[in-house]
Amino acid sequence: MDSNRSSNNVFLWAAGGVLALFLFGVMAALLVGVIMFSSISRRAPATTTAPAAQVAISRSPAAVQLPARVVIATPEGGIDYENAALAEVYRQVNPAVVNISVLGDPHTLLPDGKTPPGVDENDLFVISGGSGFVWDTEGRIVTNNHVVEGADQLHVTFSDGATAIATVVGTDKDSDLAVIEIDPEGYNLVPVKRGRIEDVYVGMRVIAIGNPFGLEGTMTSGIVSALGRSIPARQSFNIPGSIQTDAAINPGNSGGPLLNERGELIGVNAQIRSEVRSNSGVGFAIPVSIVDRVAPALITDGKYEHSYIGVSGQTLSPLCAEDLGLPKSARGALIIDVLNRTPAARAGLRGGDRGVDTQFPQLCPSQAGGDLVTAIDDYPVTKFDDVLTYLENFTQPGDEIVLTVLRDGEVKEISVTLAPRPRE
Repeated sequence: MDSNRSSNNVFLWAAGGVLALFLFGVMAALLVGVIMFSSISRRAPATTTAPAAQVAISRSPAAVQLPARVVIATPEGGIDYENAALAEVYRQVNPAVVNISVLGDPHTLLPDGKTPPGVDENDLFVISGGSGFVWDTEGRIVTNNHVVEGADQLHVTFSDGATAIATVVGTDKDSDLAVIEIDPEGYNLVPVKRGRIEDVYVGMRVIAIGNPFGLEGTMTSGIVSALGRSIPARQSFNIPGSIQTDAAINPGNSGGPLLNERGELIGVNAQIRSEVRSNSGVGFAIPVSIVDRVAPALITDGKYEHSYIGVSGQTLSPLCAEDLGLPKSARGALIIDVLNRTPAARAGLRGGDRGVDTQFPQLCPSQAGGDLVTAIDDYPVTKFDDVLTYLENFTQPGDEIVLTVLRDGEVKEISVTLAPRPRE
């Protein structure tokens, strides 16, 4: 009997000890949690402005209280890499970006050509504007041709408020580029550094600086959203190899620089694709590879001569190959028409010479028999724009190129001597 009582006592003491330890552990865990929460609350920075989402929620009838924003990690110096890069690009490049005001005759602004009441007939009015950037220390500034076209006088304003009168040095409609010039004396001119188109890729972060809607020194950022775009220039000619970006570009950004994260020029902002003449996430910049060729020629000669071959055509699709009598595996630029008295005609290139019925008239050419260009100077051609891009980036009038073509099932090499693009 005594033995049984002793065993029961031991069991009760052991159970009580386990329960006490369990309660002690729970209390200790709660205490540690309270201490950690207090520590985090003390370290969390106070915010004076709520995010937009919080503002919207707090104004609704059934307000939901969101927790305070907690900074998990702050980079050394209190600024992260992305913000630091953007700030540094702006610091370096904004002094080189200018606002261009285009002044014109007020008579041209009115349908009847009469001088507006209270205006001197010799006065000039600001009729449009755009952006530009310092090209060299001699006072040359690069912008778009369409920014300065038709100007009677040009005013240039720098980021520090200094102004200057500019004159046109040279223009080129086919690349939509122009060079203007100011007297450099007294101005601190720091040219924009130039990058390489070979280093540009889809997804690259880019920065645009300009004067949208006349708001000087405005910076926007985004990414390269596509490469190799052809954008319209003069008449039936395009600017090949252009850069598409979702960085906000609006009227007034034209002529300003598109930059990489090192602050190097990779393009000149030129066009937007929008139904309302404002940013819709699709903007285009003339690539630096073209700028590097055109701008120096405008400075020395006042004009730039583009290489010209004299054909029209389109990219061959497998969808159309069978109807055109070509293998479906063939790729290249199909010549549809060869213009008279052009380098292509003199070299004997062939355009389409017979009509063909096609199942897809909106997608496929109605003329068969034209040469299929598969290479130019051993540079592979898979689409029609490849021909335009090669001519623009690697040739000049007077050069001789060799086209590899597929004609009547045979591969031929045809030499073509390039001419200057006609002005008219």
